[in-house]
Amino acid sequence: MKLPSLFRRTPFRLTLLFLALFVATASAVLAYVYIASASEARARAEASVKAEVDALTAVYRTRGKDALNQALVERAIRGGPYLYVLKDAGGKIVTANITDVPEGVSTGQWETFRLTDTDEDGRVRKRQSIGINTALSGGEHLFVGEDVGDIEAYLARLTQALWGAMIMVLVLGVGGGLVISRRVEKSMGGLNRVVAAVQDGDLKVRAPVTHSGDELDELGQGLNTMLDRLEASMASIRHAGDAIAHDLRSPLTRMRAKLEVALIDAEAGKVSGVDALGVALDEADLLLKTFNTVLAIARLQAGGAPDPKVFDAAELATDMAELYEPSGEDKGLEFSAEIEKGLMVEGNQPFLAQALANIIDNAIKYTPEGGAVKFRARRRSSGEIEFSVTDTGPGVPDEDRDRVLQRFVRLDNSRTEPGSGLGLSLVTAVAEAHGGRVQLDEGPGAYGGQGPGLRVALILPPAGGTV
Repeated sequence: MKLPSLFRRTPFRLTLLFLALFVATASAVLAYVYIASASEARARAEASVKAEVDALTAVYRTRGKDALNQALVERAIRGGPYLYVLKDAGGKIVTANITDVPEGVSTGQWETFRLTDTDEDGRVRKRQSIGINTALSGGEHLFVGEDVGDIEAYLARLTQALWGAMIMVLVLGVGGGLVISRRVEKSMGGLNRVVAAVQDGDLKVRAPVTHSGDELDELGQGLNTMLDRLEASMASIRHAGDAIAHDLRSPLTRMRAKLEVALIDAEAGKVSGVDALGVALDEADLLLKTFNTVLAIARLQAGGAPDPKVFDAAELATDMAELYEPSGEDKGLEFSAEIEKGLMVEGNQPFLAQALANIIDNAIKYTPEGGAVKFRARRRSSGEIEFSVTDTGPGVPDEDRDRVLQRFVRLDNSRTEPGSGLGLSLVTAVAEAHGGRVQLDEGPGAYGGQGPGLRVALILPPAGGTV
């Protein structure tokens, strides 16, 4: 028969386990307390009886049998905890204050026996007693004992109290286990419902959070954070798909139109087939470049920078400055570079080179003729490595700076320039894959009809990750 789900929960099983351990420990403690208390009580009783035997044997040695008998009679009349039996050399009882005389008691050996007694209600009861038989010099035997029934009753009450406390703890423990299991089952049920809803495709559902700070609350918060990122990722994928379809519609339409015109012109003999194919190849290259950029961004976001290696970023910056200086001069720009030495970083050099190329290319593309572009590579006071490109172009408004780092975002003043809106989003993906960030600030300001410019900084942690 299958147990109810409550009894199959881990918290309830752990509660039972801890209760079992408690019962075992409490039983061991109870046994120790009982044995120690019984041993201590018996030791005290034996010491008391031994002292009484010594006193009586001293009377016998000094004053003889009659004096001993008289002392026993006086003690019996006076009352006390001791039990006395005096037998002569023939084994006949001379004096005794008990009726249940132990038989066959060895000399010098402690004997445990039951003493018949009546309680206040007249009920007969057997009380535990101990005693010792001593042989006297005249052949007589003196038996002295003590009633330890009160001690036995005390130990019995102690045992009952401990067992009662254990039963109470067991009841409270099982009840607490049920309550905790109910609570955990309720919380886990909510988490399971969230997981089931996500499996069915609902990314809007969220786990309940009570802000109690316990493990289940942390699990719910972590699950919600994961769902937030998953929802944002799925939204980004949908947006990317829509943007790709939107951005590719124009070049595909343009390519089709050009091919159609080229086909008509070729049939009319106005252009050659080679020129028509050249137009098609140019448009196909633009589409392939867009797709490759999207795939590169997805690869970085999914798995980070591949094959990271430690290298000197100053050498990479020098190569990039030498590569783009002629492009700046061809456009009539003042291109300058300021590069520090020994900028060691850990990462994928080709991806970092592509990111720097995108930043420099954008600066040259959007800076009007007569402007300036400055490329810097330095170590910040925090220890981070910073690559920055500052231009005197139109810049990016403050409210649009976060937006231009997203995919397929192009501002109105850049619509006339060729591009897909993926340059800075690739830079952002490269920075995040290397544990860095991208920072956009205003350039040198408006001057001579140009500006205010833009400063784009790619900031990376140094090699080793220590800042």
